[in-house]
Amino acid sequence: MSSGGEKSSATTKTPADFLKSIRGRPVVVKLNSGVDYRGILACLDGYMNIAMEQTEEYVNGQLKNKYGDAFIRGNNVLYISTSKRTLADGA
Repeated sequence: MSSGGEKSSATTKTPADFLKSIRGRPVVVKLNSGVDYRGILACLDGYMNIAMEQTEEYVNGQLKNKYGDAFIRGNNVLYISTSKRTLADGA
């Protein structure tokens, strides 16, 4: 029975591993309010406070604003996802 558990644990990544691996990459941050922020993940902390660069704000899928740098307080974050396309493709 233990052979199945050993195999899956060798390839398992923790959420912390995922967050470390996406620093410096394009991400989508969805807020509890439904607003999306897309940009480059600069850094984040244990409270899920997020600093982003080249940030774009989307409301209902529509681009509403562009920011150079943005800071998002962690208690507003619903999820963080890697972006499937680069910012240059979306511009």
